[in-house]
Amino acid sequence: MQILETLLIGFLATSIALSEEGPASPTGTELRELVVSHTDEKGILQLYRMKEDGSDRRQLSRSKRGCRMPACSPDGTKLIYVQHVDNSLSLWISGLDGKNARSLIDEGMNLLPSWLPDSRHIVWMKARPGKDPSRESQIHLMNTETGESRRLFSDPEQLKFSNAMPVVSPKGDMIAFVSDRSGEMRIWVSALDGSKARLVSPPKVDYHKVIKAPIEQKVPAWSPDGKWIAHWEGVEMVHMSKFTGVPNPQRDRLISETFHVWVVGGDGKNRKKIGRGDDPTWSPDGFVTRAFPDPKRGGPKIMIETKLGEEELPIVPGRRNWGRFTWLPDLSEKSESVQDNADQADPAADLKAK
Repeated sequence: MQILETLLIGFLATSIALSEEGPASPTGTELRELVVSHTDEKGILQLYRMKEDGSDRRQLSRSKRGCRMPACSPDGTKLIYVQHVDNSLSLWISGLDGKNARSLIDEGMNLLPSWLPDSRHIVWMKARPGKDPSRESQIHLMNTETGESRRLFSDPEQLKFSNAMPVVSPKGDMIAFVSDRSGEMRIWVSALDGSKARLVSPPKVDYHKVIKAPIEQKVPAWSPDGKWIAHWEGVEMVHMSKFTGVPNPQRDRLISETFHVWVVGGDGKNRKKIGRGDDPTWSPDGFVTRAFPDPKRGGPKIMIETKLGEEELPIVPGRRNWGRFTWLPDLSEKSESVQDNADQADPAADLKAK
């Protein structure tokens, strides 16, 4: 049990909470909604629905061991998330109000679920226990209505490597994921079946000579228009004292300073650094968020780009742990495009593929 908790702490690279004050509306428009995983008064991760300024907070889950990594369906009706049950990290689905919750996968280490445009199918990474779950992982596909599932990639050459942290493009025709097929963990994009895979955001250097550890990339996220991919890049936390067992505060500081969020075009062009941090997401109107440690508050700040510059998202109470968040889609402007995207791909055919 202790090993599993340690893995979770290591996997959620920045993990304790945040701010007390923030803008009434970071974008200057009507407040959007999110579902956030953060700890309750007992220190257990629960799901909360709220406005982007932290107001109108409503608790959705009453988990005994914790809920994390929520993802809202593109049609805005369902949540998929990870719940810690016994010795497993299981996948659960519920309505946006947290009601009618049920388990989809009970056993194993199931992480980072995300939706396909049809709001029926999901992809996620099924990992083996280890210091870095992404290095021993494969991507799976499931129909949440029937429970039918299978491993997404089937080519034996692809399965020689770890494939993790999947996110399907808004049109449903491509998937971004993390793989070590080029050596270290890098961001890859392919067709939904894994064909035509290509490296999209190669870093300038592969190895940090001072820290003496590889530069890695993780946590890809598609922009709402499908043109951009945000991701984390840096030296992984498994090289810090907490995991090596060898105290070295100076090295730990250098490692944390390598954490940055980058954005690159889906075609691999126009790569640029957004800023320090981890766990990038995109707001419904196409702005990047990132989280980074704030020692004064005992945890990270969550920042969002806006037309007027960066603002803080006060969505996690001070001194609380957290387990990621998801935006509710803006259906008022995108109802037609959401349906168009849902009709593009045929995930059912992928489930039948061998």
